[in-house]
Amino acid sequence: MTRGTCNSRLGLAFLVAAGMLVSADDCRAQARLADAQWDGAILVLGSELTMTVRFSSDSGVWSATMDIPQQGAMGLPLRNVEVELPRVHFELMGGPGLAVFDGTLAGDSITGSFAQSGVTGTFRLRHTTVAPQAPPADTAVEPAPYRSEEITFHNGDITLAGTLSLPDGPGPFPAVVLISGSGPQNRDEEIFGFRPFRLLADHLTRAGIAVVRYDDRGVGGSSGNVQMATSEDFAGDALAAVAFLRARTDIRGDAVGLMGHSEGGLVAPMASVRSPDVAFIVLLAGTSVPGDEILLAQAELILRANGASEEEVAAERELQLAVFAAVRADTGWERVRAEIGTQIRDGIVALPPAQQAAITDVESFVKTRVDQQIIGVKLPWFRFFLDFDPRTVLTKVRVPVLALFGEKDLQVPPDVNVEPMREALAAAPTTDVTIEVLPGANHLFQAAATGSPNEYASLKKEFVPGFLDLITGWIQARF
Repeated sequence: MTRGTCNSRLGLAFLVAAGMLVSADDCRAQARLADAQWDGAILVLGSELTMTVRFSSDSGVWSATMDIPQQGAMGLPLRNVEVELPRVHFELMGGPGLAVFDGTLAGDSITGSFAQSGVTGTFRLRHTTVAPQAPPADTAVEPAPYRSEEITFHNGDITLAGTLSLPDGPGPFPAVVLISGSGPQNRDEEIFGFRPFRLLADHLTRAGIAVVRYDDRGVGGSSGNVQMATSEDFAGDALAAVAFLRARTDIRGDAVGLMGHSEGGLVAPMASVRSPDVAFIVLLAGTSVPGDEILLAQAELILRANGASEEEVAAERELQLAVFAAVRADTGWERVRAEIGTQIRDGIVALPPAQQAAITDVESFVKTRVDQQIIGVKLPWFRFFLDFDPRTVLTKVRVPVLALFGEKDLQVPPDVNVEPMREALAAAPTTDVTIEVLPGANHLFQAAATGSPNEYASLKKEFVPGFLDLITGWIQARF
């Protein structure tokens, strides 16, 4: 909290408040800090973790939220936000413990120190937006030639909040519900400033197709906890969106479909076989083999793309298999903990001396990281995903299917998933199946060099050419 306040209506060089002088320059700096977006990164252990912080002030009382796209965490509330210019302080309570940020505001930048669970580093933020409502670079310039409504709908006691984009005119319009990938995602499925679902919604709505996109459970305006739910729960959320659309007079009840990305490409067929109300499904990098196969392939491909040795690839595979066995039998956890700990310690030893020095308490650091990983694999979501075979629902699909894969996708590799999906859908009741692999595309359907997630932050915030038109044309041809 500041010790002084600013009032833009007072044309004074100095204001006296709470016993402290606040200069006009400070007032301008506070105004620039508040109600604005600051983008940057935490630099720790030789890596960068991107983040966005949004500050706001109400009568001198400061608050802020943080997005960490790499972890799928959006709108995290910050605590103990203090602005005593040029000092800016805030804290984040996370799984590994309290993260403390102490920075200095200078012009358009905030730089400072970061500390969490015995690890220290630095952070930087840069003022990028003068108002949070300003349209991001990857959205159409307003006014858009369509309408948008803030909506809520319910799946049992879970409230889902989202946006409905409606073409101009009375309708009724065909419609599609967008289903995000794994982890907590906002309605735009935002990652590194790229908003795939916002782009999809804009393109589809301009083409005459209504779109619902919504915050995952526990994200933004939605209630619940995404990590305590499974893909089956998410299928129920998607069907609740379908029911919401079908109840409207401006939507064609016989032309409401589902479009899922990544895990959403597993959820969409699961939902479609549960309800006759789903008219079509579009699967974007959807899986077609059990989760353990996906995770093994994913780890190997990403490690190789990032330059790992054969020994490191083999060690990771062995550790993954041990984790899978422990999850299935709920035994062997001590062995898993020991192996994860050894891997983390080996990684610390391989760090440059300056980075090793940033870890002030090695054992605390190792224990925290081990605990995090064990908690993650014991969650209901992971237990379900590990052994669920998507072919059990793909073989039951009755509606038209468009399935798209990225040639350079290392998270849902086409070499692993395309043929099993083709075979499963060939055995299904549906007679309308289109499957395509888009050249040069990564998991987010961006043009990529290697396809590694390490590239995501630096790639253009756009889809590969033809991606949007292919989807829109496919839907228009049927509805």
